[in-house]
Amino acid sequence: MPFYQRLGEVPRKRHIQFRDNGLLLTEEVFGLEGFSGNESILYHLQSPCRVREIGAFEPIERDEWVPECHAHRHLRTWDVPPAGDEIGGRRLLMWNEDVEISLCRPAETMDSFYRNGEGDEVVFVHEGKGTLETIFGNVPYRDGDYVVIPRGTTYRFAPEGPQRHLVFESPGLIEIPRRYRNHYGQLLEHAPYYHRDIHPPTELQTHREKGDFVVKVRVRDGYQTYVLDYHPFDVVGWDGYVYPWTFSIHDFEPITGRIHMPPPAHQTFEGHNFVICSFCPRKLDFDPLAIPIPYHHSNVNSEEMIYYVSGNFSSRKAVDVGSVTLHPSGIPHGPHPGLAEKSIGMTETHELAVMCDTFRPLRLTTFARGLDDGTYAYSWYEEPGAATTTDDDPAGVTSHL
Repeated sequence: MPFYQRLGEVPRKRHIQFRDNGLLLTEEVFGLEGFSGNESILYHLQSPCRVREIGAFEPIERDEWVPECHAHRHLRTWDVPPAGDEIGGRRLLMWNEDVEISLCRPAETMDSFYRNGEGDEVVFVHEGKGTLETIFGNVPYRDGDYVVIPRGTTYRFAPEGPQRHLVFESPGLIEIPRRYRNHYGQLLEHAPYYHRDIHPPTELQTHREKGDFVVKVRVRDGYQTYVLDYHPFDVVGWDGYVYPWTFSIHDFEPITGRIHMPPPAHQTFEGHNFVICSFCPRKLDFDPLAIPIPYHHSNVNSEEMIYYVSGNFSSRKAVDVGSVTLHPSGIPHGPHPGLAEKSIGMTETHELAVMCDTFRPLRLTTFARGLDDGTYAYSWYEEPGAATTTDDDPAGVTSHL
């Protein structure tokens, strides 16, 4: 993160004695890139290395679906039944070496704690609200929030009501795009969001309870279970630049132009070999000859996944809220027939969508196979003179189709 935060009590200097009721606290440097990147320093009542029991290691198994043909895909996710909790209920849709993309509709609350020890996470909250309880303090969230969780953060979800999440996990760092920041790290004036839109932990609760506390840690492509004899949120204070935070998709300020603005104008996060973009309601191109709908294009060396959040997608050939489309590399895609002509003269769009572009091919799971409609690849086929729909908000304007 580009700005400094502090919660609780910390000593006046690093690496000096700091006590709680006479107890010498354990100082932990929580850093990225060894000791060269951003870091936070936390002060614990217990040694964070203290473990009472080491449980079993559970390897991650991915059931891959290799389609017989290379084609555009449309996955219908809305009616996926709830299952598991916010971690065990994650259902992997697609992945490559740089990112995993999952859907989660939890049916139960977490009875243990979780730490991703090998990747950063971005959880897009399509539906629901609650609190992400973390070792850094409480992070409230609501629908429309991106919840950004740095690797190594111990946390658990405390949801309020039904939840629907889209989850990105990456072994690389997930960051604010560099072109939005100056060389000091401050967000620039032309960036589509500002520091005020970023919400760090609001309250640090130091837990002093003793007992059995289970922590599941993702490491080495699997899950390792540990049992502690103390509550893992035993931090008295911390400060630094690494911590979980939220950013609302509704706070993204769309960039518009006289003619069509390409997808990088919608970029929200960057990862290693992938980007996450937010397509938000906005004013459209204002040149008198503008065609305010994206051009056809070929993802020659990238793949495009779009998750549809809200809006009127009726003219998008059966794409609806909760749909996921995948446009793989090597074949072109673009607006459906008739939409370019239909979009001329439109002044605004009201759709909301999340996109992930990757620069390595995405592999699909058998779970995704069960959601594939099997017909999307033919949705551009139309007999000459076929009629188009006449609704007033043609899908594809915001959604970069």
